[in-house]
Amino acid sequence: MQNIFDNDVFFDGYKSLRERDDNMNDLLEQPAMKKLLPDLVGKSVLDLGCGYGHNCVDFVKRGATKVVGIDISKKMLEVAKEESSDAKIEYKNMSMTDIESIGETFDLLYSSLAFHYIDDFKTFAKAMANVTTKGGTLLFSQEHPIITATVDGNGHFNRDENGNRISYTFSDYNRAGKRTSRWFVDDVVKYHRPFGHIITALADAGFMIEEVVEPVPENWAVEKLPTIVKEYIKPNFLIVKAKKI
Repeated sequence: MQNIFDNDVFFDGYKSLRERDDNMNDLLEQPAMKKLLPDLVGKSVLDLGCGYGHNCVDFVKRGATKVVGIDISKKMLEVAKEESSDAKIEYKNMSMTDIESIGETFDLLYSSLAFHYIDDFKTFAKAMANVTTKGGTLLFSQEHPIITATVDGNGHFNRDENGNRISYTFSDYNRAGKRTSRWFVDDVVKYHRPFGHIITALADAGFMIEEVVEPVPENWAVEKLPTIVKEYIKPNFLIVKAKKI
């Protein structure tokens, strides 16, 4: 996996974005994810791509007895250890693709906006199944395939004569594979796969899909950021909740 988060320019740009009180994670993705969390009292959690560790702290507050947060970025984990430390949380600097090397199973596998950085999702899904307890939960969000689809990165909104967004244009949806784009820096690598590929890989690995959510903003979020109504035209995020069978 590309470790773009340890690039100083990217890290600083991303950190500034997340510190804004109108960022899309806090207004849209995280509220939807929290609604889908299972009961964590007495449970163990593996947070894949834990970033600053904020969710790890939340899991402990919800009753988790053990939380392991992994991230490929040393800079992210430095912040996590400073801002989100707890005796029940352990942070590991490693790639998500190496999770079987931990040698443990967990009641909840959780990931916020990281799976679009995974190349071989079919193999990764099997690895996740191997570290999830029977009956355990997988809950993850990722960039929606509509967003990752267009090869040249030029998916765009179309506007009417008054400048209002009315539709969204994208292409290459069924061309799975590597995508390179600019986000704070050039050559940020992500991987596109159609929705069917994602769900089939999970099913083949032994997960039963429980819920699929393409979150839309609640009224309070629209009041905070009126332009977020564009999510009714096309979704930014895909959220999947599944059970290990």
